[in-house]
Amino acid sequence: MSFDILVKGGILPDGRQADIGIRDGRIAAVEPGIGGEAGRTIDASGDLVSPPFVDPHFHMDATLSYGQPRINASGTLLEGIALWGELKPSLTQDEVKERALAYCDWAAAMGLLAIRSHVDVCDDRLLAVEALLDVKREVAPWLDLQLVAFPQDGFYRDPTAKQNLLRALDMGVDVVGGIPHFERTMEDGRRSVTELCEIAAERGLMVDMHCDETDDPVSRHVEQLAFETQRLGMQGRVAGSHLTSMHSMDNYYVSKLLPLVAEAQLSAIPNPLINIVLQGRHDTYPKRRGLTRVPEMLAAGIRVGFGQDCVLDPWYSLGTGDMLDVAFMGLHVAQMTSPADMRRCFDMVTTESAAIMGLADYGLEVGKQASLVVLDAGDPVEAIRLRADRLCVISNGTVIAEREPGRSKLTLKGRPAYADPRFRLPSKPDA
Repeated sequence: MSFDILVKGGILPDGRQADIGIRDGRIAAVEPGIGGEAGRTIDASGDLVSPPFVDPHFHMDATLSYGQPRINASGTLLEGIALWGELKPSLTQDEVKERALAYCDWAAAMGLLAIRSHVDVCDDRLLAVEALLDVKREVAPWLDLQLVAFPQDGFYRDPTAKQNLLRALDMGVDVVGGIPHFERTMEDGRRSVTELCEIAAERGLMVDMHCDETDDPVSRHVEQLAFETQRLGMQGRVAGSHLTSMHSMDNYYVSKLLPLVAEAQLSAIPNPLINIVLQGRHDTYPKRRGLTRVPEMLAAGIRVGFGQDCVLDPWYSLGTGDMLDVAFMGLHVAQMTSPADMRRCFDMVTTESAAIMGLADYGLEVGKQASLVVLDAGDPVEAIRLRADRLCVISNGTVIAEREPGRSKLTLKGRPAYADPRFRLPSKPDA
């Protein structure tokens, strides 16, 4: 038996040790002790081998634009939107494309090989749409970029948003987006959810809507989104992003809402880093932190995927494209610190987000696309704790990134020569 690449001795996310044989861009074998020849053998002994990281919510048209034309002084969502509005008239297609390609390089180095990016259609030039469609084609050999037609300034509030959204979909944008809480009235927001879902249903597309991204406890657009999903038979094809109002909603109402969301098979995409930064800005103390009710959603059977949302843009002044940072913050804010919950947070930046995006060729099973990440960690929890180095990133059967394990050499008298942050609990004696 021969392979193009043989990854030896890795630990899979479920704890099994297995070799992975890759041939012709596909996973040809997953089992312990694979023999045979290989064009290249990668020693992953004791290292976590994971499917690629997946970001189900990002804004690639704005990424790496931090400080242009100024910095968000208040740190609020609304000032970020206003600042983006100031920047848009001066944007060029080449600039958007250059920043997006730079970010895709960051992503590839981090093992982030699938991204769903919202792209603003409230610009009659649609230059960001054209730029990101170019980027999508250029990075397709190693990164799956899915685009959402996003009416940033409001589907009804902006006078040309509807026609521009339809134009963007005709140009090849994949998913229908919306922002109902930014419409002029609650009723306009409700109507926008209905019409946008109807557009998606007619075209056979998925929906991913910024929904209730507010501290307002009576924002109710996710309820409408769940209703339209069922009315139009779109179960499993619709996601509600952010859902931050749920952290402030009345508990009785949430006890009614979560079963409706689950019944509609609506997915949820919280964005921990950004939600806790932007929300609660009008509070004194106690100060709300904005993350939606992740543990309660999971208990209700709702699929949840964590998104990055922003990196160095009008809304967020930090970020590296590391989905382990997202999982790390998410488990802290959601207080998901049991071993099982922390593993679920790892799933929310890998397999669960892949399912939300509809990535049917994703995973570490035989026959799947040969894309994977070797991490300097022994299991998913350790990977999150360390935000582990990506020792090797393979995309479609090709090694695209590598680095050495990160150990610090010490010169302290009488101490070990190296500090290794990896950790093992002592084994328990036999009962």
